[in-house]
Amino acid sequence: MTTPPPPAPSRVVVCRDCCCGTSKLPGVDHEAQTARLRQTVPTRVSTCLDVCDQANVVVVQPSAAGRAAGARPVWLGLVNDPDSTEDIVAWVRAGGPGVAPMPPILDLYVFTPPHRRGAV
Repeated sequence: MTTPPPPAPSRVVVCRDCCCGTSKLPGVDHEAQTARLRQTVPTRVSTCLDVCDQANVVVVQPSAAGRAAGARPVWLGLVNDPDSTEDIVAWVRAGGPGVAPMPPILDLYVFTPPHRRGAV
């Protein structure tokens, strides 16, 4: 008998292109941030997500359980310090969107990307 695969975990997308992940954000160790996220959760590096005014953007996508509970991806902007990265790591470890409550400090980083504004 074959064991079924584990449920899909939360995933993270980090923007690393024209503004996010560049020297336009001095003092931010983008490589360390990406490495830290990859230690915890499947992490994909994306080209420009078209929200440069929110650079450094991290999108936390819900797990299969989170999606089943109705969760949507959570867009976080201005994620420019190690403490905010650790808050994301802790949330994802706890289950992420739809499974674990988001740490209140992350409310400061949440934004709605332009292509989602007005969407149901």
